[in-house]
Amino acid sequence: RLTGNIDDKTRIGVMNIQTAKKGDFASQNYTAISASRRFLKRSVVKAYYFGREGALNDEQKKSDPLGRYGRNAGTEFAFIDNSNTWNAWGGFHQSWKYGITKQDKYLNGGVGYNSRSFSTFIDYDYVGVNYYTDMGFVQRIENYDAARDTSIRVGFQHIFNNAVYKILPKKGNISSHVFESQTFLVWNTDGSFNERDNDFAYSINFKNTSQFSTGLSNVDVQLLFPVSFTDSTPLPKDRYKYTFYKVKYSTDGRKKFVAGGGLAAGSFYNGSLQQYIVSLKYRVQPWGSFSVDFEQNELRFPGKYGKTSLFLVSPRAEISFSNSLFWTTFFQYNTQAENININSRLQWRYKPMSDLFVVYTDNYFNSPFLKNKNRALVFKLNYWLNL
Repeated sequence: RLTGNIDDKTRIGVMNIQTAKKGDFASQNYTAISASRRFLKRSVVKAYYFGREGALNDEQKKSDPLGRYGRNAGTEFAFIDNSNTWNAWGGFHQSWKYGITKQDKYLNGGVGYNSRSFSTFIDYDYVGVNYYTDMGFVQRIENYDAARDTSIRVGFQHIFNNAVYKILPKKGNISSHVFESQTFLVWNTDGSFNERDNDFAYSINFKNTSQFSTGLSNVDVQLLFPVSFTDSTPLPKDRYKYTFYKVKYSTDGRKKFVAGGGLAAGSFYNGSLQQYIVSLKYRVQPWGSFSVDFEQNELRFPGKYGKTSLFLVSPRAEISFSNSLFWTTFFQYNTQAENININSRLQWRYKPMSDLFVVYTDNYFNSPFLKNKNRALVFKLNYWLNL
């Protein structure tokens, strides 16, 4: 991997990875090339190419033609005016797969406005059903059908709008009142309705950095395929409308001990949702930070659709042995993903912008409890070369 600046305005990056053949899995070669060029004072244009090439034999090419290769290329621009009041962005992206010649593009664009008391932006995205990203991930395009236990690709287009208005008191303990609105509209590529999500929130930010917020979410969704949140009968494809409410509070973030919590409750598809969140953090200056997050979701559906309780706990420890040696360990117990995960990373910054990482990760099943899924030990070395 090589990254760096060609001049004051141009930056490039090149990476190539080769994997070995193992069993029935063919060897693969991955290439990533990117370049960016600044223009005007605060704007940038970018271009990239990603490519995966599989060394498949003739039988594999016939049984899995899409596995032969996956390639993506695109360009983006981001404009920001000198006063940071207006900004705009846009992009065109193309994917290539063997035998595919249509609905293989991703387009996006938007515009935003910012001022001291008011900011807003609107963004549009279009993703064709055949836009594949072998070296990435596209949300929403893979739709799970719980009745047939399979995933189905569905292209989509969406509009996302966010607007924030702030009141900034000159006196008192409150630094700002914030009113926020979000609208998320999704259509299928044929123009038919898919989803609408409206979120409204009000928050009070105190001068001591504590915060209180409340809000609601109103959702209208056309479920394209049956989905299940429990071990019981999947919810049928249908149009669902529901609303839930939420409230959060966090204490002074400057203190050694910081606490926060939140509640959410309301309807959820044809059932109900209750959510409880607690977060605790303790800092030992100047060398340590220890935290733990809890989240529990109670989902209740009528009759044969069942009920479930989803629980997540995630402790985290960060220790600085010196200004060049750091250790971070993260633990997660997740009943929804049925996974127990341990991730531990040691970082040694042996010179400015150059690091050695040693990472250990381990994953276990919830049931049978602590049966190992996989584990890995990874070494990564970064060296900053200044020419």
